This record gives sequence, C-alpha cells and structure tokens, in this order.
Amino acid sequence: MSEAIEHDLQADTGIGPSEDAGEVKHMNMIEAINSALDVMLDRDDNVTLLGEDIGYFGGVFRCTAGLQEKYGKTRVFDTPISECGIIGVAVGMGAYGLRPVPEIQFADYIYPGLDQLISEAARLRYRSAGEFIAPMTVRSPFGGGIFGGQTHSQSPEAIFTHVSGLKTVIPATPYDAKGLLISCIEDNDPTIFFEPKRIYNGPFDGFYDKPAKSWKGRDDAQVPEGYYKIPLGKARQVTEGDQLTILTYGTMVHVAQAVCEEKGVEAEILDLRTLVPLDIEAIEASVERTGRCLIVHEATRTSGFGAELSALVTERCFYHLEAAVERVTGFDTPYPHSLEWAYFPGPVRIGEAIDKILAE
Repeated sequence: MSEAIEHDLQADTGIGPSEDAGEVKHMNMIEAINSALDVMLDRDDNVTLLGEDIGYFGGVFRCTAGLQEKYGKTRVFDTPISECGIIGVAVGMGAYGLRPVPEIQFADYIYPGLDQLISEAARLRYRSAGEFIAPMTVRSPFGGGIFGGQTHSQSPEAIFTHVSGLKTVIPATPYDAKGLLISCIEDNDPTIFFEPKRIYNGPFDGFYDKPAKSWKGRDDAQVPEGYYKIPLGKARQVTEGDQLTILTYGTMVHVAQAVCEEKGVEAEILDLRTLVPLDIEAIEASVERTGRCLIVHEATRTSGFGAELSALVTERCFYHLEAAVERVTGFDTPYPHSLEWAYFPGPVRIGEAIDKILAE
C-alpha cells in the first residue's frame, strides 16, 4: 500500500498501515463504485441491489457489471421502469431489515420517487419512534457536461438537502466514491448518493474542447481493493491557500482547481463530499483564515445548495469576511443542449468571479 494511501486511510478512517484494506489498484470512478458494491455484497447478506438494467446488463454506465453473475438474481435484480416502485420497494426492504441499494438510472428521473423518499424513507424512523428504519442508499448519476440535454443533465441535490431525515453525498474522486459509498450502505438512515457522471472516467478541467483525461496515474484514483470507509460529514481539503476559500463538490472540484492553477491563485479548495451532514467546522476555519469565499456548483442558482452555504458563511464568519460571498452556478433555466457550455459553470465564469472577489 502506498504511503499516500496509508496517510489518507489513517486521516479518514483511523485505519493504519497494520490493518489490511487490500492491495491498491488504480480505478476510475465506475470501477471504484463497483468495488464498493462488491465488498458490501460479500460482507453483508442483507445488502441487495435493484434498479433498471442493473442486473444482466450491469447498468447503463456499467457500475454494477458482473455483480448479478457473482451474487445471483435475488441479491442483484432488475426492476420495471418505475422509479416510484423502485424506491417504494426499497423502503419496505429497509423496514424489513435489509440494506437495499436502489439505482435511479439518471437523477433526472428520480422525481416520481420523491413522495416515497420524502414521506416514507425520510420519516420512517421519526414516525415510528425509532422502531423502524430505512437503511437504504439511492445511487444515481447526476450533472451535465456530456451533451445529455435537459433530461439527462440535472443536478437536483438541493431538493434532498431540504428534507430532514435524508443524507446527501457526492464524491469527486474514485477513492472517495468507494469509501463514501460503503459508509452510506452501512448507515441506518436513507442516503442519496449522487455520482457525477462527467467524471466517471476521468477528471474534468472544464475545457470541453480539449482531449479527455484519465484517472490513471492520479493519487486520488489509487483505491484499496478491500474494505475501507470515509465518514460522512467530513470535507476534504483539496488545495492549500490563503487568498480565498472555494466551496464546491463533484465535478466542479476539478474545474475550480484547474482554474486556480491556470491563474496562479492560491485558493483553499474544500470538497464538501457530503452536503448533509455538512462539515461546517471545516468551512468556518477556512473562511476565517482567508477572509473570502467563492461557492461553485452546477445546479440551478435560485435555492441551490450554494444559497444555503452562502447564508451559513455570512452568519458564522461575517466579521472575518473581507468581501461579499460570491456564487458561480448554473442558470435558472432547463439544462440546454445546444448551449450546454454557456450554462455549465466553466473556467471563464469561475475566473471572472475569482478576479472580482480578490479585487474587493
């Protein structure tokens, strides 16, 4: 196991070099997610996967490839095209004592299951006074950057952060994807696990007209093959810097980092990793050090999660701020197909926001 991975495991989980998390292997995010599911299916007979085309076909993005063949059709099974039914069945399975991991093929199609998620899964522990729980993890690819248009590009994470009883998790690297997914599956509360599909196969710097990059050779793509987990509610410091704090998650972690490197800006970039629970302590400490805060996410601006972050930073760090909190987000429109790169918070818009906040 490499020294860098040993350090990350110790920091994230308390697992030291003497505890075997398996051999380290370079993985893309698809492989890391598949590995997490494989590990949990093997460790816990109560873990079950369900969703459209996840069994025989292995999922539209191949995240569940080979798992039905290995564990059988009662552990990994295909469902009808009914998001309401998928989520409803998973709630019942969780109440019965299983740990279902339903997949919604694209986050854009999760809306028919909202009533089951909000009225049933999120409320089950509360309404039963703790007698029943819904330990389910809803996996779903989300976000744009793949010319998917309005029905295959949405980022609806803010809807779920608004619901008490749900946890919302978004990884930005293969290493985090596996460790966070294992934590979600073991958690006794319902969790939404959004997978940024633009970075399934490699990080993205926001320049869509440049050649695609691979995860190969990157430290954050070195993934232990065995069991490890990253606790929910703990942000990851991506870069150090004292000029400003950038709060972001998912694909935008890589875009923000690329912009700062190109402009020579020393920013402290925080990858939030989990939106609920939120690592507010890490946010406060960073903003108090830098005095400036930029928030970047791909979702719609109005009532996006960036609005909550902005309010929290203003409330908690007001006397440390040397400039107003800035946001770079998607626009208040459906996700366009022909104008995707005008909507996407790319390097130009992020760079302009950085210049503005540093000039104040």
